[in-house]
Amino acid sequence: MKLLPLLLCGALLAGCATVPTGPHIDTTYSARGQSDRVKYIVLHYTTSDTLRALKTLTHDEVSAHYLVTDGEQPRIYALVDESRQANHAGYSDWKIYNQLNAASIGIEIVNPGFKDTPQGRVWYPFEPAQIDELILLLKQIVARHGIKPENILGHAEIAPLRKLDPGPLFPWKRLADAGLIQWPDPAKVAARLPAFQAQLPEVAWFQKKLSQHGYGGVPQTGELDQTTKVILGIFQAKFRPTRYDGMPDAETAALLDVLTNP
Repeated sequence: MKLLPLLLCGALLAGCATVPTGPHIDTTYSARGQSDRVKYIVLHYTTSDTLRALKTLTHDEVSAHYLVTDGEQPRIYALVDESRQANHAGYSDWKIYNQLNAASIGIEIVNPGFKDTPQGRVWYPFEPAQIDELILLLKQIVARHGIKPENILGHAEIAPLRKLDPGPLFPWKRLADAGLIQWPDPAKVAARLPAFQAQLPEVAWFQKKLSQHGYGGVPQTGELDQTTKVILGIFQAKFRPTRYDGMPDAETAALLDVLTNP
């Protein structure tokens, strides 16, 4: 009689061992036709301080993969794993992609953005130490995912009619000097500038080049409408931040031509 409980337990264990736990997955083969989910990195500013940004990015529907704080010793918070989608881009498009949340890593940078004053709009600069940390983070992400230099973008570039960040004071040239982003060769820009000074292209040329560069939703009408001016201004704010009024000019033409026809 004392053996009966032991026999019953043995029978139960034997039965449990034969219960299937799931399908057998064979990983012998790997498909050639695949690529990394992450194609882009999108940079944002928070328009708020660190505490408010953390609350928003962790408690609301909006989110980002990383938050880079300000101050003398910036900290980087990892908020969403890179394998998962964060809700940072919203309605967006660049080149052949739209809804870039699914194909990008979003990085929020603590910065107030701007304030409007009676004298005009005032933009807030970024802390040098903050950009130092950002560059280190970007290099790691680029190495992990093989992201191309032309695919590190600002929020305004992928949503030009809705967003302004990271704004004209964001130091894109520092990222270019670090080998992270696409930048027009100054020598080539200088070489092409005289021809554009002699004869400025038509608006249709600028619209075609903006679309070729990657911007979505550029009108192809030949008319200098408000949408074209906004997108042209965002391009200028990145590559020629001394003047970003959205008006076609020879220097902007040279920059666009070098970037789209190097």
